[in-house]
Amino acid sequence: MRAVVTRVSSACVTIAGQTAGAIGKGFLVLLGVGPGDTEAVCDKLAEKICNLRVFEDENGKMNLSLEQAGGALLVVSQFTLYADTSSRRPGFSGAARPELAVPLYERFLARCRARGFQVECGRFGADMQVSSVNDGPVTILYDTDET
Repeated sequence: MRAVVTRVSSACVTIAGQTAGAIGKGFLVLLGVGPGDTEAVCDKLAEKICNLRVFEDENGKMNLSLEQAGGALLVVSQFTLYADTSSRRPGFSGAARPELAVPLYERFLARCRARGFQVECGRFGADMQVSSVNDGPVTILYDTDET
């Protein structure tokens, strides 16, 4: 799995002009699923992101977790994170097919919710518009094939 995690002051996703999900302080997570991903990989990534300590403490140090900061998550499916950019026109055959990707995307959402977080999301496969106010900016990349 691949994830781009951005610390935000706010973020929202709209579909056909309607707000599908919105958060205040927290993480905007763009989440891509690869063909070799498993439930165990999904669970580990959800745990890592939920425990990421990038919010400032009283001394201005990035030391607080999402829970300690009182944050939420907006998770948006993003198959383009698996783009093959070897040519000028990217190919996306490296992304998981929907029959694998949808259950793992939903599992990721469920794992974060089970930890007690407010979790908002887009809709898998939809044409979405994502807006965010990046805080910092702080952006962290995860690739489970590399960790």
